[in-house]
Amino acid sequence: MDVVMENLEIVTLVNSVVIPLCLFLIMMGMGMTLITNDFKRVLKYPKAVSIGLLNQLILLPIIGFALANIMPLRPEYAVGVMLLVLCPGGTTSNLFTFLAKGDVALSVTMTAIASVVTVFSIPVVLSFSLIHFMGAGSEFQLPIIKTMISLFVITILPISIGMLIKRFAPRVADSSQVIVSRFGVTFLTFLVVFLSYVQRDIIVEALIATGPVSLLLNLSTMALGYYSSKWLGLNLAQRTSITMEVGLQNSTLSIFMALTLLSNYDMSMTPAIYTLVMFLTAGILVRIFSAKYNKMKKTEIEKGVLAARML
Repeated sequence: MDVVMENLEIVTLVNSVVIPLCLFLIMMGMGMTLITNDFKRVLKYPKAVSIGLLNQLILLPIIGFALANIMPLRPEYAVGVMLLVLCPGGTTSNLFTFLAKGDVALSVTMTAIASVVTVFSIPVVLSFSLIHFMGAGSEFQLPIIKTMISLFVITILPISIGMLIKRFAPRVADSSQVIVSRFGVTFLTFLVVFLSYVQRDIIVEALIATGPVSLLLNLSTMALGYYSSKWLGLNLAQRTSITMEVGLQNSTLSIFMALTLLSNYDMSMTPAIYTLVMFLTAGILVRIFSAKYNKMKKTEIEKGVLAARML
């Protein structure tokens, strides 16, 4: 009995303290990569930013909602899909964009703008999703204003603090960027392991149930990001950024909402399984996009050498 109570206390501590605190630090770290010009970039490069945000904020939730309805999912897992698609971007997408030699400035701009917009869009769309999948009379009710305040405290506030640090202590901010990115990925990995342990009785069932929809969601949104930006004439670096931003979700925020705001472990399983899928596909894409980038640069150098010889 004492062991059970001790385990319960640990779980409660992680849900109520560790996850919110670490998410606050991660978002503050993301803020330390931002300057006010990142928000102005939408005016300087409206085409690339608009394509990316249209994919992230409009098409991504539509695809998620369609898959959640089409796939044979438990209501809790379906809500988990919506939690994912309502939380685009994050430090993970910025990191993988950098590794894949994408346009990091575009990635950061999309993440920054999406972080502001989703404070207001998440409560509204998620409230609708809970009614749609769980039923109007279910125990899961989401107070919209209170949720907006919670999201503001856990996202906009730490991002603003991080931007102030970047403004007045740039050396501290710059030296912290790599540490924060690695911490974000490490903590997300910890969350997946933690959830797997807590939900060990249903982890296999959850993997079988949410694995296919996670893979479909990931591949379809990455394809959407890549081909929409390609067909609309964006360059390779911009296509890479939008692919990563649309395909890699802020799983940490999704899991936070499931565990802290909704107090439901089942809803957190879809984001957890999706995390495993997106790490795998993102790793593959890093190799593909890096190879494309290196090939493009090699071709440019060869053309430059050839042009010089002809002079």
